[in-house]
Formats: sequence, structure tokens, C-alpha cells
Amino acid sequence: MKNYFVLGAAVCVAMSMVSCKSSESAYKKAYEKAKQQQTTTEAPVQTAVVAPTTTVAPVQTVTTTPVTNESTRTENLTLVSGAGLKAFSVVVGSFSIKANAEALQKKLNGEGYAAQLAMNPQGMYRVIASTFDDLNSAVQSRNTLRAQYTDAWLLRK
Repeated sequence: MKNYFVLGAAVCVAMSMVSCKSSESAYKKAYEKAKQQQTTTEAPVQTAVVAPTTTVAPVQTVTTTPVTNESTRTENLTLVSGAGLKAFSVVVGSFSIKANAEALQKKLNGEGYAAQLAMNPQGMYRVIASTFDDLNSAVQSRNTLRAQYTDAWLLRK
């Protein structure tokens, strides 16, 4: 009886080893199928010529609402160079050295701004990119300038 048990166990082990054997032909078939699919998808693609179209942008209406919560700084300034300051100004730079302030003023003038230079009582030179009579226009200008001058701020005369 013991011999039959050992013989049966040996047959079971042999069968399990044979069934786990990887079939190389199955892998080869899968590889060939994938290769065939790859070559069919890599066929030359024909491009269609599309005539250019013109797109008409919808008209946007811009409504301005009064700005009430914008923070502004009030300083007594002496105009060093420029045409004169209005009620609200956009300051893009502040320097203790006049030459640095003049360099930024020259750069802004080259970009199309009517930049001005002013000095506060503490001796700091303020480079003003634009000046306005109303706060809404000053806020819009400051927001535009912040794309390039991230520290731009509002000055109230």
C-alpha cells in the first residue's frame, strides 16, 4: 500500500510539472500576432487638405464696476521728471539710487509707457508707469503691468 501511495504522489508531481511548463509556441503565436497588428497600424497615413476658415470672435461687452476695496498707499511725492501726477498712479519700482530708477524709467518709456520719476520724503525714488484720475483705470493698468512687474502697487496722491 505504501508503494502505491508513493507511486501515486510521484505521478501527481510529474503531471503538475508538465502542466506548468511554458509553451513556447503560444508565446510565439502571441508575438507574431502583435507584430502583425503593429505593421498594420504603421501603414502610411493619408492627410486631408482642409481649406482655411475664418473665425469670428463674439463681441464682448466690458462693464466696469466701481472698485472700493483696492489698497492704495498715500505718499507726499516730489516730481523729479515727467509730465505730472494725477490722483492715482501705478508704481512699478522703488529705488534708493537715482541711476537705477532712471534706468527703469527709460525701459518703461521704451515700452510705450509715459513713465515718471518721483521722490518721497525718505529719499526713495518711485518709478511710476502710469497715472490716472480714477481708481478703476489705475487698477486695470496695475493688473496689466503685474504680468511683467509683479510688485506693482497703487499710489494715491
